[in-house]
Amino acid sequence: MKFIKFLIIIIFILIFSYFCSIILMGSTMYETSQYHKKTCTKQIDTSFGNMLLFGAGSDLIKNELGAYGEKVLGSSSAYVQSNIGRYISNPQYYFQVNESYVKNKLKVILFPFLHKGHWMRTGHMARGEFSFKPPIYDINAPDLYIPMMAFGTYLVLAGYFLGITTKFSPEALGVQFTTGLLCWLLQILLLEATLHSLGSGEVPLLDIVAYSGYIFVNASIILLCRVIWDYAFYIVTIFECFCVGVFLIKTMKRILIGEVRTFEKHSTKRNYLLLLMALSQIPLLFWLGNVGVGAK
Repeated sequence: MKFIKFLIIIIFILIFSYFCSIILMGSTMYETSQYHKKTCTKQIDTSFGNMLLFGAGSDLIKNELGAYGEKVLGSSSAYVQSNIGRYISNPQYYFQVNESYVKNKLKVILFPFLHKGHWMRTGHMARGEFSFKPPIYDINAPDLYIPMMAFGTYLVLAGYFLGITTKFSPEALGVQFTTGLLCWLLQILLLEATLHSLGSGEVPLLDIVAYSGYIFVNASIILLCRVIWDYAFYIVTIFECFCVGVFLIKTMKRILIGEVRTFEKHSTKRNYLLLLMALSQIPLLFWLGNVGVGAK
């Protein structure tokens, strides 16, 4: 328990530092733009006094300084928005789902090898810019509704399994909650490391959070089978490891080839990293499925 708490603290510190660096970068650019804006305003005010002496000539100076200030402020704001948007996109996008999407998405997650459609995301032009369609219109789009619901379902099934094995306690359920969050964070770091190793760091953070959270769908199936028949744990876990591995490989290949266009380089390295990522799902799912280990 002490090691798990220590590891969680370290991971949260790293993530907190990561977000702080982005925020600090944005605030620095904003302060710089404000400084330029104030400087330009002060110079314009000074030129207003000189206008009494120089007449219409000062209007040209005022216009030039004003245009320069607007240019600096506009470029700084655009830089901040583009860099923050690169990491964190609109959260509302990930909750635009309906019943049909949820059903079809669960089929793809649980049986990815039976998916006969394409794996590429659907895009469209909006206000002169290319963007991907939300989940309600594209089954291959990431969402946060299913991961969050699956995480809650996992905790409910974990609590029920602890109850039928006479191991339930608030502390034991808290351990499972911590285990689930830790696995989610490890999955996020794993996918981020895979993408950065292949030189593809342009994927929005919430996309990675969504793809990482789909593992709780498979973990919930494992716990449901344990509730029905405890001896099915190993067989079901191995099958679900295979399913989540195939799903992630297909998804990551789509990201690399269709979204960030890195298919021309690192083909061998890419295949090894994707295979390693798929194999890493085995210990994660066994960890999530081992509910009540050490509980009294």
